[in-house]
Amino acid sequence: MQDLEIYIRDLEPTAISGWLESQLDDVQLDDSDVTSVVKGSAWFNGTRLRITLYPGAFGKRFTSVLMEGDDLPWNSDLDCARSAWRAMEGEIRCSTGDWKEGDPVEDEKWWRLDHRGEQLVVWN
Repeated sequence: MQDLEIYIRDLEPTAISGWLESQLDDVQLDDSDVTSVVKGSAWFNGTRLRITLYPGAFGKRFTSVLMEGDDLPWNSDLDCARSAWRAMEGEIRCSTGDWKEGDPVEDEKWWRLDHRGEQLVVWN
């Protein structure tokens, strides 16, 4: 099982399903209310994916979008974030994948994609 996780600032209702419907097959995700956890599924290359939205990640303004499956449409969180940003054009963040257990959290860098481009930032 693999997973991809991105964080979307000020997520609008139906934005995730609108984006994923152009990327995946048979998207089953009711994201008309994004104020509580939303679970759904979709298909990619004949493999079922689980999709979960967790609002309130890293404060109230970000929603975590987690996709899990044996075959995913993107090779990295950053590739996934780029696809989401092209569809939504809001602020999207994701891990660089470099952080390891025991590393100081305050030194952890994240990718931030927004109208200014792609930048490595400390979350706060």
